Amino acid sequence: QVQLVESGGGLVQPGGSLRLSCAASQIIFGINTMGWYRQAPGKQRELVATLTSSSYTNYADSVKGRFTISRDNAKNTVYLQMNSLKPEDTAVYYCNVRTLVDITYWGQGTQVTVSS
Repeated sequence: QVQLVESGGGLVQPGGSLRLSCAASQIIFGINTMGWYRQAPGKQRELVATLTSSSYTNYADSVKGRFTISRDNAKNTVYLQMNSLKPEDTAVYYCNVRTLVDITYWGQGTQVTVSS
């Protein structure tokens, strides 16, 4: 059973930075996309950023220019570098992996709180 384990969340002041990590418990074959989603209280889960196997990236308009998604294949890990954080970025952030045969894995989520 593949598990995705996120880390790196926490409390940060507006304008600050955090880097989220998501490590898979074992090698996942046939990855199509890796990505990050978030869910704020009372809101639906939304896409933050995705990275395809061919290194194409897609970002939500609200995070373009501030967030960067990347991966380290050797470590089976995907990252989300978040800069210039705003209070509206406060949410639980979830890691997501989708394979070419439409198997989807989710992490357990990590809380990001942006507040002074």
